Amino acid sequence: MKVAIIHDWLVGYAGGEKVLEEILKIYPNADLFSLVDYMPNNQRDFIMNKKVNTSFIQKLPLAKKKYRSYLPLMPLAIEQLDVSNYDVIISSSHAVAKGVITGPDQLHISYIHSPIRYAWDLQHQYLEEAGLNKGLKGMLAKYMLHKIRNWDYRTSNGVDYFLSNSDFIGKRIWKVYRRESTTIYPPVDVSSFTLGEKKEDFYLTASRMVPYKKINIIVEAFSKMPDKKLVVIGTGPDFEKIKAKAGSNVQMLGYQSFEVLKDHMQRAKAFVFAAEEDFGITPVEAQACGTPVIAYGKGGALETVNGFGECENPTGLFFTEQTPESIIKAVQKYEEIDQLFSHKDCRDNSLRFSPERFREEIRSFVEEQVAERKEKKLVKAGV
Repeated sequence: MKVAIIHDWLVGYAGGEKVLEEILKIYPNADLFSLVDYMPNNQRDFIMNKKVNTSFIQKLPLAKKKYRSYLPLMPLAIEQLDVSNYDVIISSSHAVAKGVITGPDQLHISYIHSPIRYAWDLQHQYLEEAGLNKGLKGMLAKYMLHKIRNWDYRTSNGVDYFLSNSDFIGKRIWKVYRRESTTIYPPVDVSSFTLGEKKEDFYLTASRMVPYKKINIIVEAFSKMPDKKLVVIGTGPDFEKIKAKAGSNVQMLGYQSFEVLKDHMQRAKAFVFAAEEDFGITPVEAQACGTPVIAYGKGGALETVNGFGECENPTGLFFTEQTPESIIKAVQKYEEIDQLFSHKDCRDNSLRFSPERFREEIRSFVEEQVAERKEKKLVKAGV
């Protein structure tokens, strides 16, 4: 069985690349395709130092730093990747990877991190953040995204089976493609985190400082609660803007090593999470440290955190609005009931998202579909 794996682009190591890494562990002999590959030589272990088959965008001017600017060409580029000699194609897609062209005798399974966010329901948010919601440039951007939506919907017909990284994304897949999907949660390296039962009197949040992560409202909320300490780990474009809003009880640590992050996760009394994420890895990592989560009650957090009052073994509680006031109420509620949360329950819940479980579920799903296809061929042949 010849397997091809398609990835949008290889420029760093984040959540999508962790999924790719685990898929390659299942199929170490698979060939790897991507629009571009700019991973440095000392960071290629996760793709087993494979040669990557890239598109023509790889050779375009300034593509290494401005590859996203070639978004209008990405549908064409992904269609030029030749996977015609493979039996099984697995695409890991948050942009255009699922649009690779396959034939009727090939099995194409697409693991969807999200339908193209900036082309569908988050279009207006992205255009506003990029300053492209007005004027001639705005009109051109909207027209380009309109064309990409049409392409994205059409190419969904080339996928035999959709896998979603959460039920939340499964709803998006149904909304934009009108296709059913099977949820297989992404891998979280929970074994690198250990249970910390001695909690200290501070709250923690950790994230890249970009608008949709909503770190600003967490900082604003705690700045209005001077008797409660908040530690913030992470950096990004909005760091200085957020730091300017921080009260004396808010400690902004910027970028920190993994060991420092883990140490704070183990000692924090709770982890605060305000983003509406497709899945959200950091709340799972916090729970792996035995730390309950105070999270915005939308998106993937509803699937990774067992909410107080919703199950027997809660691992966190939810707030209903992305506002400082809603976070303040949630923190006050948490302090009333914190003794009802078990550090062990948090740890146990996180184990549902281990890499081993991910690999087994992916392997089983692919094998099941391959076997079903073989059986249908035998029936059709009258064997």
